[in-house]
Amino acid sequence: MSGINSQCIGCGTCAAVAPDLFKVEGIPAQIIKKLAPTDAKSYKEAQSACPVQAIEDF
Repeated sequence: MSGINSQCIGCGTCAAVAPDLFKVEGIPAQIIKKLAPTDAKSYKEAQSACPVQAIEDF
């Protein structure tokens, strides 16, 4: 299940990598749209870039 867990520190990396999917206005970051299969690549790039592994599997 996709989402952001409690490890999030609000660093903004996810929003920098995939601004169409994530925003940071506090902790935790938020997914800003309903995810579609076409979002998988961007999502996984943000997941890989997250310094605290706060982004759950797609």
